[in-house]
Order: sequence, then structure tokens, then C-alpha cells
Amino acid sequence: MRIKTLIAGACGLAVVPLTGVGTADAATAASTLQLPFPCGETWVGSSKSRAHTAGYEIDFNGSATDGNADLGRTVVAAGAGTVIMSEYRRTDGFGNVIKIRHSDGTVTLYAHLNARSVAKGASVRQGQKIGTVGRSSAKYKGMIAHLHYEQRTSSGSIVPAKFNGTTYRYPNQTLTSRNCGGGTQTQTGNGNNNSGGSGNPYSATQICGSGFKQIDSQNLGSAGKVVLLYSAATGQNCVTTLRNSGSGKAAVQAYLEVQGKARKTDSGSYQYYAGPVKDTARKTCVKWGGAIGSARYDSPLEHCD
Repeated sequence: MRIKTLIAGACGLAVVPLTGVGTADAATAASTLQLPFPCGETWVGSSKSRAHTAGYEIDFNGSATDGNADLGRTVVAAGAGTVIMSEYRRTDGFGNVIKIRHSDGTVTLYAHLNARSVAKGASVRQGQKIGTVGRSSAKYKGMIAHLHYEQRTSSGSIVPAKFNGTTYRYPNQTLTSRNCGGGTQTQTGNGNNNSGGSGNPYSATQICGSGFKQIDSQNLGSAGKVVLLYSAATGQNCVTTLRNSGSGKAAVQAYLEVQGKARKTDSGSYQYYAGPVKDTARKTCVKWGGAIGSARYDSPLEHCD
């Protein structure tokens, strides 16, 4: 369990016996895995829970003092693979849990999810949304929202986690996600100009403006991504769809639909992005999404807090 829990040491327990890390497949585990959060997001990890029996489990929070602010934030696949578990578990305390088996046989585990977006048997891409951060657990009550994350060998042993090829620095480390799918670049500047060149010089926060924080995103294949942001100061959501490439123009769309209100949409032939589309949605559910060419994402009604 994350260090901010109201019940000390009550995180989900391992669902298989643990045997240490001296196995052959441990050497190759997770060499290409990335942080299980959207590109550019910064998260604080801790392995200090008394329930972390192997010592290599990590509880991720947006910050060490943000309470339940992480509830509903996007969780993505740390690597491409096949979903071998997507269910609500009661006896081990994991609540909503997903396991993904990767091409080398290793497994990543994501627990206490608020929602699961993929089913058992599904093939997932690295960086694909698989669920949202939660505090689900039938066994442990009073849990503060966080993501419980593990990397395991093919035989089931929990091993030290690696992100972007570098071993996590236990027991605590703050990391910025490099889980960037099609290759989102560091971005500067603002505006939707039509200058040439490859790559996209703009970021979602620059497009939506000061005070907005990314709370969700979805990759649109290799074409780009659609991003949902929120400003606590104004109570507004903002949606923008960004292309990965700045070469030429493409049909790009972004939309936001606040529950009980008409949908707002921006679409056109754009070089870099569609949006920003903004509307007030304090403690109100929203639908959001967008498209680049034929690649499209449409969210369910969510982010109601």
C-alpha cells in the first residue's frame, strides 16, 4: 500500500508464492518496460509498505501528500503484451487488477484500479490505456488512491522494477514517464502555426493554458494522442488532440461533452493539433475524445469527481 494509506501496511498481497530473483528469466525481465503512466507525467514511487513481502513492489502516487487526487488518473501498459488477468479479486486485497504477459514471458501487474479498460486475452500496445488509478480492495478498507505495480518473472517471482532500461532506485524515487508511444517530443512555444518541419513543437499544457494539469490521455496509434486536462482553479476541463508529426496537415478533431450539456468540438485540417476545447465541469462527469484521420478515441462518461 502507498505510504499515505489510512491503514498501515494493508496493500494487496502477492497472489503466487515468491521464490527470490535468482532465476534465468529475471536477467531479461523488463528491459524495455516504461513507467505505467502517460508520457511526460511525474510520479512518486515507494516500496515501504509492510505488505510488500518481496520488497520490490511499488506504490505510485502523483505526490506524497495529494490524498485521493490520483483517483481516476490514467494507467497505461508498461510494455506491449497479452492481458492474462483482468478481474476483481477479493482474497488477496488487490481489488481490480490487471496482469500483462510480455514477449519475453515476464509479467507486469497493476492493482487497486478504479476501472479496467481491457479484458483477459486482449493484446495491448505499450502506452495503451488499460485502466485508472483507484483504491479498490475488498480486503482492506480506508485505502488512499494509488497504483500498486509489480514486475515479475515468467515463474512468478517479483523482481526489481526497470523503467526505460534503468533499475528503480528503492525504496523511493520520483520518475517522469518516457512511455511516449509514437514518440512525443519535448515541446516549446504555443499556437497552431503552419510552419514546416517534422515533430510537434506544442504540448497539451501549452495549448490549454496556465493552471491546467493533464489527468488522462489516449494514444491514437502512431498518429498522436488526445489529452484531457483539468484546472482546479477554474473547474474547467480542456481537451486537445496532438499529432506526433508536424509534416503537412491531417484531419484532426477534439471534443468535450460535460454531462447535461451540449458537446463542444473543434475539427479541421490541422498541422499540429485540434483544440483547445474547454468547458466547466467541477464534480461533473465528462465524455471526451478525438481523432487523427481514421484513428479515434471516445471515452465513456467518467472523471466525475
